[in-house]
Amino acid sequence: MAHVKATAERTVSAGQQRVYEFISDFQEKRPHILTENFSEYAVEEGGRGAGTVVRYRLRAGRERPFRMRVEEPDPGSTLRESDEGSSFVTTWRLSSQGEDRTRVRVVVEWDGARGVAGIFERIFAPAGIRRVYEGVLERLDEVVREG
Repeated sequence: MAHVKATAERTVSAGQQRVYEFISDFQEKRPHILTENFSEYAVEEGGRGAGTVVRYRLRAGRERPFRMRVEEPDPGSTLRESDEGSSFVTTWRLSSQGEDRTRVRVVVEWDGARGVAGIFERIFAPAGIRRVYEGVLERLDEVVREG
């Protein structure tokens, strides 16, 4: 199996605590930063931080459903979302860049297909996922600045 990884980064115009509030509030705030690539988004358990379970469909080249369970390995700076039905994991890492700026890095990883399909997946999938999360980070920056 091939390990596939995509990374998106952006400096957001808000303090780290405020940014973390947006990415960890799956009930009220997270829906406002999702792009049109996400559909059928719903919170199934919890709603804020660790223990939350959300489901959605993600379209990035192809479309597929996810049921993500949230963990907070380092509350306030690291949030991890793991799909219950696959190896797909999204990790958000925040680092302060001063009082009103936060660097947000999103890393998406999974075990890809084998054989020729895996080769194509390793080549093309990271760019598609990166574009999706660059859009999410752009919306995050816009929404936190608007208040």
